[in-house]
Amino acid sequence: MAELITRLQVSCMQRGRGLVGIQRLFNKMDGDASRLINFKEFKKGIDEYRVGFSNEEIEKLFSAIDKDRSGSISCIEFIRALTPPLSQRRINIINKAFDRMDKTRDGRINMADMKGNYVAKKHPKYLSGERTEQQVFKHLLDVFDTPGQEDGIITREEFMIYYAGVSAKEKQKTGTNDDDQFEAMMRNAWWP
Repeated sequence: MAELITRLQVSCMQRGRGLVGIQRLFNKMDGDASRLINFKEFKKGIDEYRVGFSNEEIEKLFSAIDKDRSGSISCIEFIRALTPPLSQRRINIINKAFDRMDKTRDGRINMADMKGNYVAKKHPKYLSGERTEQQVFKHLLDVFDTPGQEDGIITREEFMIYYAGVSAKEKQKTGTNDDDQFEAMMRNAWWP
């Protein structure tokens, strides 16, 4: 089963920008825009994606991704299943960055939490006058939000999934999985 999921992960990473590629595939499969994929939509989407799965493999893949056994796959189930795993060191630095921003310790980051940890006035779009400081923060929140469930709040899971996608894209781009480089990138982004 892991081999089937890995094949689909690799295909998503090659065709999109990490997590964005996974989200695009889900949205394409979700023909009725219900934010749920039934088996018929899933099979059609996989066939159109041309990964080369047999009907039996598609059935097994659907069952593996449908963790709650509801007969449909939610966006979050899909993203969780196709997000590549992280090393413990990466998980630790991602959690540390999240905890640093979560001022209220409620497991959720909002715009007020971000303002103390991200300098929007240094963002190129702010400097060019294209965005206000508020718009820069809003855009940053949107990047982390789960598509179709945008609420202006970043949960630890959304933050982790986003950086799992960044990690996978880095590995695909460089061919390595350098934890030192990943940690430096995280520190540059979240420790101003």
